[in-house]
Amino acid sequence: MTTTQTTRRTVLGGLAAVAALGLPAATGTAAAVPVLDGRPGPKIGILLYDGFSLLDPTGPAELLSRLPGATVTMIGERRGPVRTDTHRTAVFADRAVSEVDRLDVLLVPGAGDRGTVGAMRNPVLLDWIRRIDRHTTWTTSVCTGALVLGAAGLLRERATTYWASAPYLEATFGVQYVPERYVRVGKVITAAGVSAGIDMALFLASELAGEEVARAVQLAVEYDPRPPFDAGDAATASPRLKELALRLLAESQQ
Repeated sequence: MTTTQTTRRTVLGGLAAVAALGLPAATGTAAAVPVLDGRPGPKIGILLYDGFSLLDPTGPAELLSRLPGATVTMIGERRGPVRTDTHRTAVFADRAVSEVDRLDVLLVPGAGDRGTVGAMRNPVLLDWIRRIDRHTTWTTSVCTGALVLGAAGLLRERATTYWASAPYLEATFGVQYVPERYVRVGKVITAAGVSAGIDMALFLASELAGEEVARAVQLAVEYDPRPPFDAGDAATASPRLKELALRLLAESQQ
């Protein structure tokens, strides 16, 4: 196949995809996409470590990577695949912590017991988090990532985390647990468990690029949750349901 043939096929395939998605075809007139006052977009780094929970980094990454000019980089203690808490899935870290010294936004995901405890006891990761935090505009966490931020000494006054980790958060780091989807204290934003990272990412998107862009990103990914069950709030869940939820998590991480 010649280069010309390859190019034609690629272009035609791209046009077909545009039509299928209902996207406006490119024209000579640029679309009115908001820009960040002519400045480069934010540099967003998401820390991956062994045993993280899959949606914690990937949910926010799906939204934040759509911001104008934004770069989202997965970062690990070393480059390469990093296993999730279930051992069955991995996400690739494109950069090692030793290669990254400045970020506009840092996001630390949560994990199961293995991952959270490992990260909290890892001096390489904790030292890197502290160094990056000195220059960030926002330092954020999802789920038990708040405990990792706490181990790095970055929590103040109030925070949220996974509901079952709330007593540990308060007893260990001396901060008040707030049962909200996300909590902001200064430049630190902590999100509650797993799916709450998406809500936090939308708030963060509005801070980085404005509410209009954040709303457009929400529509772009069609984030309009209407779950079939009203069972996602630990404050209203029965003890039996909480016990089952924690058992399912533990068994999936073996």
